Amino acid sequence: MSKYEEIANDIIEKIRSGIYKSGNPLPDQKTMATEYSTSRMTLQKSLAILKTKGYVYSQQGSATYVKNNADSIANMDIGVDQYVGTSSLLGKDHKVVSKIIEFNLRYPNDDEQKDLKISATDAIYDIKRLRIVDDEPYALEFTKMPVNVIPGVNDDVLHKSIYGYIQRDLKLTIGAADRTIMAKKPNNEDIKYLKIDKTDPILNVSQIVYLDDGTPFERSSTDRSYDTGGYRVILSHKSDF
Repeated sequence: MSKYEEIANDIIEKIRSGIYKSGNPLPDQKTMATEYSTSRMTLQKSLAILKTKGYVYSQQGSATYVKNNADSIANMDIGVDQYVGTSSLLGKDHKVVSKIIEFNLRYPNDDEQKDLKISATDAIYDIKRLRIVDDEPYALEFTKMPVNVIPGVNDDVLHKSIYGYIQRDLKLTIGAADRTIMAKKPNNEDIKYLKIDKTDPILNVSQIVYLDDGTPFERSSTDRSYDTGGYRVILSHKSDF
């Protein structure tokens, strides 16, 4: 994660915790740049992220203000543009653990070769994990990753955070994702592992995630019970006037 993204996330956390209150101005850029030991250019990139996500706005010749609804936005569900893993997303306030159901190495099928841009002889990890939050089933994950792009995945990594391992240990930067979100009926595995009723709807997220250089490194499908939260979309409109 880049420096300006880290700063943006820290400011969001301060909005969430009430340090920066809705309707009030942020400290001036010089003060904030000093606080974060960074340049004003880097800080401006952080503020640009916050503006895009709908947390702040600027008035010409004036300060940058926290939007009146920013605290609500900061405490809403997962944004569709967030590619962090469950541990990073929830771990600060919740206990997140993983149960490894299956972990195998195999060769990819045709669809996996196409989506991950690999050949038939490039091995992939085939992972099935149950993510448990505060001792309750949270998400059932089905993940495929090419070994040559993400080497060294083992049981220890799977019991912690795959995304954390990618960014911290492999020093790789996660870029964009092609994500599809839909509702569906639960299958037998959902009922078994998520402890839900056969009539409970499931929120399914299928995605292909890319490194910042455009290399696909993950093809995954995740099932969550309807009552574990959703995904939010923030639309901003810039006037032509």
